[in-house]
Amino acid sequence: MSSPRHCDGNRWFRSGEDPDPRFTLANERTYLAWMRTATAFVACGVGLEAFGGDLLAPAIRAMLAAMLLVTGGVSAVASFAHWISAERALRTGRTLPAPVMAPVVGVVLVICATVLVVTVVNS
Repeated sequence: MSSPRHCDGNRWFRSGEDPDPRFTLANERTYLAWMRTATAFVACGVGLEAFGGDLLAPAIRAMLAAMLLVTGGVSAVASFAHWISAERALRTGRTLPAPVMAPVVGVVLVICATVLVVTVVNS
């Protein structure tokens, strides 16, 4: 039986045991997926403002673009915090934290899609 491996050299994870590498790598893949989502939100916000043209009123276009940009920034920060808390939970044998950003992302997408559908239908 092998002895527990402690990660003493890493400042983020000073306690607990190194988890199975598959779990650590899965946690990292999830983090990177959330970072891609954050990047997509930022790109959509920039694209909407830059190329939205006359599809939307300027105030609505700016509001949606700002919402997308803020959601992208918040998603990036939240994904990092979630990655750290999930890795700590894996190392200490605790339950994994709930993904806080999933419902936020869903709500923002519903709001943006609803505004765009209403605008397109009324055009």
